[in-house]
Amino acid sequence: MNVPAWMWIATIVGLLVLLAVDLVIVDRKPHEVTIGEAARWVIFYIAMAVLFGLGIWYFSGGVYAGEFFAGYITEYSLSVDNLFIFLIIMTTFKVPAIHQHKVLLIGILLALIMRGIFIAAGAALISQFSWVFYIFGAFLIYTGWKLARENHEEEEEEFKENLMLRMVRKVFPVTPDYHGSKSFIKIDGKRFVTPMFIVMVAIGSTDLLFALDSIPAIFGLTKEPFLVFTANAFALMGLRQLYFLLGGLLSKLVYLSIGLSVILGFIGVKLILEALHTNSLSFLNGGEPFHVPTIGIEVSLSVIIGVLAITTIASLLKVRRDPEAQKHVGANH
Repeated sequence: MNVPAWMWIATIVGLLVLLAVDLVIVDRKPHEVTIGEAARWVIFYIAMAVLFGLGIWYFSGGVYAGEFFAGYITEYSLSVDNLFIFLIIMTTFKVPAIHQHKVLLIGILLALIMRGIFIAAGAALISQFSWVFYIFGAFLIYTGWKLARENHEEEEEEFKENLMLRMVRKVFPVTPDYHGSKSFIKIDGKRFVTPMFIVMVAIGSTDLLFALDSIPAIFGLTKEPFLVFTANAFALMGLRQLYFLLGGLLSKLVYLSIGLSVILGFIGVKLILEALHTNSLSFLNGGEPFHVPTIGIEVSLSVIIGVLAITTIASLLKVRRDPEAQKHVGANH
């Protein structure tokens, strides 16, 4: 897929314009986002992603469009699981309801910038060392197994501050209370950061950890950096409104982690098969490719959609029969 520089620039500018419009319209006056408002924005961002995918189909063909949609759906579904962690963060820091949208917007914008760096690094690695797919595949299989195991053990989730947050706290004094939507404030001539800034860093840095499995996963579906970046961008842009739309439904998706573990494991196997099919490691089969089957994008897309559908239906049926099966987390929004 040959993507000229102007297309990259136009795409990034277009995404920034969408974010700016969102920021101006929704955050012009801080308020608690309603379900109806969130639903309209979710539909809008999904429609934008679908139109973008159809544009790829028209200009570059069905294969690349299929790769974009598979990547977008995978990233969006992985992001839904991340929303539960965001809910825990919002609850832990007691973020006022009227400011939660801004926190998510800035936090996810930081995440998009950091993911862009990850994607560039991943693309450079893949172009130079095709054997990196062995590592990506093994990592995804391990991550899927770990995710399924954690869900099985039903451990209570709580937010623990990461290294980045601890460093911020060491460098900047933090006020005990929120000061409206301000991230920085001066008290007696001394600059402080507010809990609002800390939460934004928490959202952005936590998402970066999530990217450790989502980026290898999408590279397992497409090797095109442009498709990897845009699929991530559209998934992240619609994530904020999905947070407000799903609300209590998040706790009902009790089998989501299992579904995602299956998807990660499937993509991991797909990556390893492709690595074997194009093998160049001298200590494996004398540096010659293995004659193994590979998994096409049509099969990948079908498996991803199928697993997510089964997972969602099974979760809702489980909670309907056993209300106590829901995940429990305090919410202040």
